[in-house]
Amino acid sequence: MGTVSQFHQSLRPPAHRIESEEEAISTARDLAAAFRHQASERDINRILPFAELDALSVSGLTAITVPPDHEGLDVSNALLAEIVAIIAEGDASIGEALESHFSALETLRIQASEDLKASLFARVLLGDSFAGAAFTDGTELTAEGPGYRLSGRTWQAPGILFADWIAAAATAPPSRPVTLYLARGEEGVQVVDDWDGFGQRTNGSATAIVGTLNVNADAIAPASSSGHSTGISLGLLLKAGVSLGIARAAWSDLMTAIGDRSTTVLPQIGERAIRIEMAAAALERAGRKLDIAQVNPVEAAMADAHFSASAAVILAGETVLDTANALFELAGETSAGIGLNLDRHWRNARIHALSLARDKLLHIAGEYMSEPGRT
Repeated sequence: MGTVSQFHQSLRPPAHRIESEEEAISTARDLAAAFRHQASERDINRILPFAELDALSVSGLTAITVPPDHEGLDVSNALLAEIVAIIAEGDASIGEALESHFSALETLRIQASEDLKASLFARVLLGDSFAGAAFTDGTELTAEGPGYRLSGRTWQAPGILFADWIAAAATAPPSRPVTLYLARGEEGVQVVDDWDGFGQRTNGSATAIVGTLNVNADAIAPASSSGHSTGISLGLLLKAGVSLGIARAAWSDLMTAIGDRSTTVLPQIGERAIRIEMAAAALERAGRKLDIAQVNPVEAAMADAHFSASAAVILAGETVLDTANALFELAGETSAGIGLNLDRHWRNARIHALSLARDKLLHIAGEYMSEPGRT
């Protein structure tokens, strides 16, 4: 294997370069509107959205977090979370793939060497996509020559089927946590479409299997030692964004299903509308805290951002399940037709919540708020 810049050759046309935050959100809204048209059909028949993910990459939206030092726009985190929510409202599975992509890029930003960042961020600007993953126990990463010999498999993770690059957590000898950056199409990397979840059916979840692969040392980055890293917090924030998007989609279908009967359930409608607005506000606050932590990554700022991101993801998760339930409680038989496929919102919300370590987040939040001097 050669250097990182030689790992992968994209077959897509070069991506458009988005020049402003206004253009970014306008692009997201246009794409979401297009994704929405056949989202239900894709869910019913498990039609994987390869064309939609290509459109996302070519639009330039997948490159909006590339740092200015690497010729990127680097949008604010509050706007990024809103963009993920907009895409997820159009199609929750595509939103989750985007969540994984941006989380992997933040890990790249905070962990990788300057040469590795330069190589991979250049690929992102051209339209390459990423997915985060983690190798299972039993994976072998053995020092060999200037790099390592890798053999093992990842846990199932969203977005791998669509990704050009897999950012996979592993342990280098003797016990050093690292992230490996692997080209999905590299000889020796096999991606298995083994996802059979009842929700998020088209999110590109898969398992990457590596028989034997030589990995250059320049494709490996040491993992952050902080439990409050901005990579972790951004992952929580974007997960909240996907939940918010699903909640908005369920809300929209709820209002359509109720129709002229909406006046009879105004208090219930008002309650759900307020909950969605509260979740959106929590995402915006967490995004601002994360902006501060990225600029000044001291432990206090990162812990504060992690606390707010935890609050946002828990609130958004509760909100989306409540909204999806309300779709059937308030609309009744109008929403029950199997052809309407409105149950996909609940299914998507429930499956998306499974990877959230809620109790762990609550424990960390309790420790944070119990620190001396915290009010």
